[in-house]
Amino acid sequence: MQIDRFFHWLGEFLGDALRAIIDALSTLFAGLWVAIDRFFDGLARSLGVNPSLINLVVLVIGVWMLYRGIRALLRRGFVGGLVWLFLGLLVLGWLIR
Repeated sequence: MQIDRFFHWLGEFLGDALRAIIDALSTLFAGLWVAIDRFFDGLARSLGVNPSLINLVVLVIGVWMLYRGIRALLRRGFVGGLVWLFLGLLVLGWLIR
């Protein structure tokens, strides 16, 4: 009888511990997801676009093009830098309109 109680207690203890860990991780990731969602929503609203995945991808591509243009200008690649800057501004201008 005593051995049955011990294993019952052990099973309850492990179940409660796992439940606490899962609840904590769920709360953490739910809070993190809400924070990320609100960040992208605020970013999209400030730009005047809908907060969708496609718009986010286009925004990242446009910022990447601007970054490439600035890097090219800093390396004294003026033609390439101007082309990248123009393309980045074109993409971002299209997104914001």
